[in-house]
Amino acid sequence: MKKTLVLGASENPERYSYKAAKMLKSHGHEIVLLGNKEGEINGEKILIGKPILENVDTITLYLSAKNQTEYYEYIKDLKPKRVIFNPGAENVELENKLLDQGIAPIEACTLVLLSIGKY
Repeated sequence: MKKTLVLGASENPERYSYKAAKMLKSHGHEIVLLGNKEGEINGEKILIGKPILENVDTITLYLSAKNQTEYYEYIKDLKPKRVIFNPGAENVELENKLLDQGIAPIEACTLVLLSIGKY
């Protein structure tokens, strides 16, 4: 299973980041939740800041482009294999920076990828 960082995690059940966290976990993926305030989703703590993480395969983004800039270096330093830009998170500037680092940017919906078995 792919260790996934949900960047932009929220305790609000109406948010797609919340739904993605639950669905990733139900599909057996190890998840790390990172948000702008501490909380919890299904027993998984939402972390804040820029914690040191290892072996992150995928980052799934739930932040608008303007809220991503402070995470550019953090994302690159985690060296994920791919970054999923969910609808509303598209960011050509960051996508190009990731390509330069050999990280695959993917414009897709994590929920859809999981539901069709393409995650």
